[in-house]
Amino acid sequence: MSARAANAQAPRLPPASTDQHAVPAQARQLAARLSALFDRDVEIVKRLSDAHHRLANANQQLDARAAPDTLRLPDLHSQIQRSFCTYQNAAEQRRQLAIDVGEIAQQLTDALAGQHSKPDA
Repeated sequence: MSARAANAQAPRLPPASTDQHAVPAQARQLAARLSALFDRDVEIVKRLSDAHHRLANANQQLDARAAPDTLRLPDLHSQIQRSFCTYQNAAEQRRQLAIDVGEIAQQLTDALAGQHSKPDA
């Protein structure tokens, strides 16, 4: 069968712009942005988890010593401080990311519903 005959037998779909079920380009772009934000969230969660484990490990080391080794205390203190700072930083990044996700999700909802944000009066 020739390519011309195959094309003649293929069902013809309406152009995307007239298809009522087509996803608007703006919605596709917003969905792609959300996907990228969720990928970023996965990385932030990994950092949160790593910092949590380091804090728990340092805490176990402190608990394991009935009479703390005073030579090890500065090392543990530094480990706890670094881990806490890492955790705090990642938590703040995740909080900011949640705001971005919420805003883009609202824009996506509006785009899919066919509504446009109205400027504040």
